[in-house]
Amino acid sequence: MGDAPLLKDFIDRESVAAVARAVSTAAGGLNEDEVVGQVLDDEWEDRALKQRIRHIAVTVRAFLPEDYGQALTIMRAAAQVVDAGWMSVWAFNDFVEEYGVDQPDLSLPALEQFTKLASAEFAVRPFIARYPDRMAAQMLEWARDEDPLVRRLASEGFRPRLPWGMGLPALKQDPSPILPVLAELRQDPSEDVRRSVANNLNDISKDHPELVVDLLAVWGDGTPEMEALTKHALRTLLKKGHPGALQLLGFGAADVNVDEVVVTPAQGRIGEHVTLEFTVTSTAADTQLLMVDYAVVFQNVSGTGSRKVFKGTVADLGAGESLKLRRKMSLAQQTTRRIIPGPHSVDVQVNGAVLASAQFDVVE
Repeated sequence: MGDAPLLKDFIDRESVAAVARAVSTAAGGLNEDEVVGQVLDDEWEDRALKQRIRHIAVTVRAFLPEDYGQALTIMRAAAQVVDAGWMSVWAFNDFVEEYGVDQPDLSLPALEQFTKLASAEFAVRPFIARYPDRMAAQMLEWARDEDPLVRRLASEGFRPRLPWGMGLPALKQDPSPILPVLAELRQDPSEDVRRSVANNLNDISKDHPELVVDLLAVWGDGTPEMEALTKHALRTLLKKGHPGALQLLGFGAADVNVDEVVVTPAQGRIGEHVTLEFTVTSTAADTQLLMVDYAVVFQNVSGTGSRKVFKGTVADLGAGESLKLRRKMSLAQQTTRRIIPGPHSVDVQVNGAVLASAQFDVVE
């Protein structure tokens, strides 16, 4: 079985040609083959996903009128007829991000249009940085739009820590401009929009945990939708064992014993896996709600260890009842985490408290 295709490989000759064809139609005739040829240059294969998107935008720009307003009018017309995958049409948003930040009156309506093809969550961020007050009002306006894709942009583009996105340090320090938008969207009929709200709150919780816990306590209305939003928004705080987050979801101090914590084999090889087994036994008189997780402390070059929490299970455990868990722990190399030889450890945490640990070694 071959390797899975990379995301960047979905931006291929066919999709680039579709973008060129749409722009040519809107512009009244361009040399589509020349556009495609310049996009698929000698460096194309080595470009990463976002580099490919930017390269499409920059290449297309060279074929359009020098005046940004005229060029953007063509791009907006092309967006109405383009027939390409969402990764390729991301280039429409990138066009605005690269060339239009100085002209928000023209650019923001275009992003509202383009986000219906591919999310403009990345392209909107330079505007937030440049025009914070204007964009706070714009995001609130978009939060009230009839299209759920535009409403999602209001939340997703406003995230303080959007992965792959331009940093917004002002919002990390003070997220208050975001809160009216999230309040507007918290009961949105679209699950995608509500999930974006939860992602935004999860971002905020990394810098302002008490604010998020208090806000969700006020928002709680007992509906399944709000319960799901709350759990997803608190996921980072729950892994860290934040008392307020745990209490909000009904997890009190755990009255349990954790025994028989074993990692096998005791010496794991890089690229393979080890297995963690342990038993949780209730010592309470009544049934208790338990969130049982485990955290691996990976060896790193600094010697400080890098702790990663993994979800185990959530269960109601009656008086004297036991719960036996068995989980595989991968030692495969990842782009976000390098496994190196040396001593490792794993903690078992119940309702946020570390109650037992075990050690194992990793070898080449």
